[in-house]
Order: sequence, then structure tokens, then C-alpha cells
Amino acid sequence: MDFGPDRWRLYRLAFREAGRAMRGGTVWSLSKVFRGTPMPTRLLFAPQDLRTADPTIATDIYSGFFAFAGRAITTSGRSPFTFTPPSRAWGEALYGFGWLRHLRAAGTALAQANARSLVDEFVTSRLGDKRMACSTQIIARRLISFISQSPLILEGADHAFYQRFLRILGQHVRELERHLRSGAMPHQQLMAAIALCYAGLCCEGLDRNLRRASRLLGRELERQILADGGHASRNPRVIVDLLFDLLPLRQMFASREVDTPESLLHAIDRMLPMVRLFRHGDGTLSHFNGMGVTAADHLATLLTYDDMRSRPIQHAPHTGYERLEAGRTLLVADVGAPPPTFLSTDAGAGCLSFEFSSGAQRIVVNCGTPYIASDTIIQASRSTAAHSTASINDISSCQLLSERGGWLTHRVAGWMLNRAGPIVISGPERVTAERSEREHAQMLSASHDGYRQRFGLIHERRWQLAPKGNLLEGEDLFWGEGAASASAEAVIRFHLAPGIRASRAQGGRVVMLILPNQEAWQFTAIPIEANVEDSVFLAAPDGMRRTEQIVLIIRPGETPSIRWRFERLARTYNPSQPAETTPDLL
Repeated sequence: MDFGPDRWRLYRLAFREAGRAMRGGTVWSLSKVFRGTPMPTRLLFAPQDLRTADPTIATDIYSGFFAFAGRAITTSGRSPFTFTPPSRAWGEALYGFGWLRHLRAAGTALAQANARSLVDEFVTSRLGDKRMACSTQIIARRLISFISQSPLILEGADHAFYQRFLRILGQHVRELERHLRSGAMPHQQLMAAIALCYAGLCCEGLDRNLRRASRLLGRELERQILADGGHASRNPRVIVDLLFDLLPLRQMFASREVDTPESLLHAIDRMLPMVRLFRHGDGTLSHFNGMGVTAADHLATLLTYDDMRSRPIQHAPHTGYERLEAGRTLLVADVGAPPPTFLSTDAGAGCLSFEFSSGAQRIVVNCGTPYIASDTIIQASRSTAAHSTASINDISSCQLLSERGGWLTHRVAGWMLNRAGPIVISGPERVTAERSEREHAQMLSASHDGYRQRFGLIHERRWQLAPKGNLLEGEDLFWGEGAASASAEAVIRFHLAPGIRASRAQGGRVVMLILPNQEAWQFTAIPIEANVEDSVFLAAPDGMRRTEQIVLIIRPGETPSIRWRFERLARTYNPSQPAETTPDLL
């Protein structure tokens, strides 16, 4: 077995995190939690669920049609918990009970009875995938769902069911505290702390639990929410999901007149502007490090709770993102190193990739994370080739665990990630980024060393956005020496958003781009020709969509740099104009 430096680094990380998790567990083990968690005596109130609901889904659930995460089953009168989940995401959605909000939105006695029956059936039967249902994050999500939707579950219920429901909540609290004592990973600890705060604030009799959970919440927010408002995983979706839970939690502390942890207030204040950094003119978020489909209605609802109506930040050095904006044009670039190993299960090898849009129309995108797909496709979506950046010899700038490693490596990583996968075990170690301005044009320069060890190459990328937003100029440079760099081939990809028509003109020196709104752009590159190839956009709400990509291929040993530009044309494309005259727009 080959024990390389990356693998030994993984083992050290695993053991370090184990020690850290166990030390975190002392918050609980030194308390009186071993004597048992008090049972809540009554529910005080239910927090607001900010996620939008669809009452038509309640009808589907009543008829036995359970559709989650792009998969569906029809129960034909049987319990949904008797079925093997068709995917992990489907099972997590079922056992998390977030779908109760749709039944509550229906507002009917039938929906209430159905909700109560399904909750009672789940907790009293031995049905379902208990290993999945009893994972730390799913228990936390289910506890939040039960508390948030308690008016639905309890309305019209008798006293016996009410007492049974309180016992269910108490069991979930005890189970989460047991997981914390056993050494949960950081992302699990944060979710558990949020759920336990929900329980402590909404249930009478859990004051001690609330004090412990508040301390843990403060510690994990300080640890995981970075100074610029990003999450340590670098995944935009994580920020959005956390805000949906943290905003109601802030209101609950105020309603109970309990001192709100300063770390909670500060985290929310930092996170909302960070969400806006990723947001494009069409209302969706940039596709970096695990971000897939944006639920536009959810996001719009979330941003209404931004009391300051904060402007998007332009510079996020701690999380590793930059935003350039001029006129109707904006660019968001990934200029950060991979996240910590234990938070890298969704991270992509997209260093120096960018997304570029004009008004409400995306132009350059990353392929994004699919809503539902096979493990092979999901892993491909994390590769460098799935991002609008440069790859060397079709090899990604980051290595995922599944690409190498033996039995022991996988066992260590499996312990670290609680069956999530694959993690990043190597990638860029030094990533630099510098912003500047010249004659009102915004400039950004960044570099990474993800190919230095294998090919002796440093990739540098420069962007310059004109003051009116009508011109984006860029340059890719490759610095290196040695035989590996001399024989390397660099492939620079610009994935185009769905609906854009791309055609080569002037012998490949120009690529014409016609946007769905008939706005026309042209792409040029010096000193080589550009190719247009097939691509796929994986993060569309209706599934994967076929699209195209502009591809530039060079050998850094012969051509160490290449310049390119996107330029908006003065007039829009006229569909009635013959195709062969399109180059005249130049």
C-alpha cells in the first residue's frame, strides 16, 4: 500500500478532528446530562418556518405520492417508511419531515390528521432506514420540523397524543446530546446546537439544555462562519440553509426575552451581504463548491429579512471570492483554496473559475451541482473540467478521496464524514488574489499552485471589467519549469449558460454569442483560435440541460499566456437577419 504525504495528512486530520470533537463533548459530559435530560412539560410557541410551502404537495402526500429531491415513490396504501429510499437525498428529506410545512399550508383537517398519523407512525414503528434517520443532522432537522410544525400536528389532538409528542421531543433532545458526547463533527455540532436551541426556547423545562446549546452554538458559529460572512465549507448553499434556521432562532431569543448570543447576531449580519455577493441579476446564486439549483422564491423570502437591505460585498478574502460589477454586468470569481478536509464533501476543483452575467442573463457559468444524479455525475461536476477555468492534461487541480487511496484511507475518511463523500485530500495550497482599479476599470489578479507538484506549473488569471460593463478582458498565464511543464497541455473552458447560441466566425478568431434576450456578445482570443464544443449545465431546475462551451487549448511550454475578451455589441441580434451576415456585427 502506497502511503503518500496526502494520505498521511488525511490521517492526521482525522485524529486531530477526533480529539477536537471529544474536547467539544466535554461541554456536555461535565454537566449533569448523564443523569438524563428533563422532559419538556409543555410547548410555549412554534417558530416561523421561512421556507415557502406548496399546498398542492399535501394532496400528493395524502394520495401516497412522495416526491423529494428529484425522486418519487407511490406507496399504494403502505407506509412511506416501509420503502427503501431511492436515494440518500430522498431519505434525508423524508426522515427530516420538512415536508410537513406543505401539509400545514393546505390548512385542512384532512392534512392535519394525515400529518399527525405520519409522525405517530414514524416514532412508534420500527420501520425505515434507522441508520439514516438517526444520523445527527437528520435528527436535528426532524426536531426543528416537529417544533416548527407543532400547530399542525397538535391541533385537534387529544391529551394523550400531546403528552406523547412532548416525549418525542424529549427523546430527540436526549439523542442529540448523546451524539454530541460521542464526538460529532463540526457541521453536525452546529446543526445539533441550532436544533437544541429551538427545543430549549420553545419548550418549558429545558432551561439547562438551552444554556449548554447556546454555548455550543456560539462556539461553532465563531468557528464556521468566517469574518466575511462565508461558511468554512465555501458552499453558498450552506449559508442560505443556515440563515433559514438562524433568522427564526434570533426572533425566538427575543420573544422569550433571553439574551441572544452575540455570535448569532454577528453571524447573521455578516451572512446576508455574503449571500448577495453570489447573487446574479436573474436572482440565482453562483455555482461554486456544491451550489446547485437556487430556489428563487426561498431566496427572495430570505432576503426580505435583511433589515439593512445590505449591498453585496465585493471582497470576501476569508472565504475566497471576489465580485466585480459595472453597469448591468457582474462577475463572481473563486479565488480561494479548498475548504478544510472535514468540510469538503461538496467542494469542487474550480479555483480561478468565474461566472459572468449581463443583466438577468447568465453568460459564463460553471456546470453546477445536479439536483439528482448518479455518484459518477456528481463527482464529474466537482472536477476542474466542469468549471470555467483551466485544467492541465485533463487532470483536476484538486484530488478527491475516491480517485486514490486504499482500504485504510477510506475507513478513516468514512469515520470523519459519517458516510458523506468524497472529500478533497489535496489541492492548491497557495492561492493569491489582488484587486485594483485603473481609469475606473476594475481589475482582479489571482493565482494558484494546484498544478505545481505534478506539472511544475502555477496558473495565474487576470480579469479587467470596463467601467460601463460592456467589455471583460482576461488573461491566463502559466509559470513553470521542468520536463513536466514543457509537455503539459492546458485546456481553458468557458461554459456557456443554457439558451446561448454560439457560432465561430472569421475562421475561429471570433465566437459570436446570441443571448436568449437577443443581446449579442463576441468572444475573441489571442494568439490562438477558439473552439465551440458541447457541454452540459447540471444545475437547472428542470434537470440537466445541454449547452455549449468555448474551449482554448495551449501548451504552456510553447505559449505561456493567452489573452481573451468578451465584448457586448452595440446593437442586438436581429433573428430575421441571415445567419451568414452575422459577422458583420463586428
